[in-house]
Amino acid sequence: MQLEILGNPIGPVGFGLMGFTWRPTLTPDDQAFATMKRAIEHGATFFNGGEFYGMPVPTLNLDLINRFFTKYPEYADKVVLSIKGGVDLKIFAPNGSPEFVRESVENIIKHLGTAKKLDLFECARVDRNVPIETTVAALGELVKEGLIGGISLSEVKPETIRRAAAVHKISAVEIEYSLWSTEARDLGVLSTSAELGIPVIAYSPLGRGFLTGQIRSRKDFNEDDYRLHFERYSEENFAVNLQLVDEITKLAQKKGIKPSQLAISWIKKHEDVIPGLHIIPIPGNLALVEPLTDDEFAEIGAILDKIEIKGGRYFKHHENLLWVECSYARLTFA
Repeated sequence: MQLEILGNPIGPVGFGLMGFTWRPTLTPDDQAFATMKRAIEHGATFFNGGEFYGMPVPTLNLDLINRFFTKYPEYADKVVLSIKGGVDLKIFAPNGSPEFVRESVENIIKHLGTAKKLDLFECARVDRNVPIETTVAALGELVKEGLIGGISLSEVKPETIRRAAAVHKISAVEIEYSLWSTEARDLGVLSTSAELGIPVIAYSPLGRGFLTGQIRSRKDFNEDDYRLHFERYSEENFAVNLQLVDEITKLAQKKGIKPSQLAISWIKKHEDVIPGLHIIPIPGNLALVEPLTDDEFAEIGAILDKIEIKGGRYFKHHENLLWVECSYARLTFA
């Protein structure tokens, strides 16, 4: 059965828009638009962007989306658009207060214009100072008002998912998930989402390019590449983590596919392993799924058991924003 979100059919793989605008050199519209069209035409109809995915102007990602759907209005109803927001850029920290999330949603809609509706809104991280019940209740009011189509969560623990779902229907849970980022499985996020019937959106499914096999040293990055500041790309961790890429590349070659295809297919195979799970990888380029056998999945599992990934996913300040458990609503203690 094909997955639907907000009543719209979703292909097995979605599409991440961050890379077009959240980098020192922006992607020209003609190149970005051609890629976006190709993604839609190949069934990647879940698009993911961000209110703050822009350099040096945070809203460049939203403006790009506006220009695309203005030029190609025939695609607007074919795509489910999810946008991350709810981040106070003055301190680059999440703000889940009702006032701030409304302000964030209104700003996103302002930049999208009339070209594309805001299907899903998600706070990019959890505000540890605001109960998730409070944030979700406020977003539920925005759903009633027709400002957003539904609510998504990001980087949340199972208990937070349950608390949120008790307040309002949750249409998606977005987490980082890949061959070198399996915390969501270990924490129970995948199984909890499957139990509650919530699709999982897997961002950075290719390890920010690392799992493609095209990055062999730190010299392969431009000097201003933000990835150089992440712990997993440090001098002491790079060579160790490259062992995983080498093992995955060997297996991909044996199967006759690219390492990137193997990485995406491994994620999709979880749907066979975890009952009820729907998981949608959102790479920043078109990725085709090549079904894996149970033996191949087990072989990859053995590789992951053997090789320990070194270093955090981000730099240390950002790591503090991952898997945050927010405060409880007052009524919990009544």
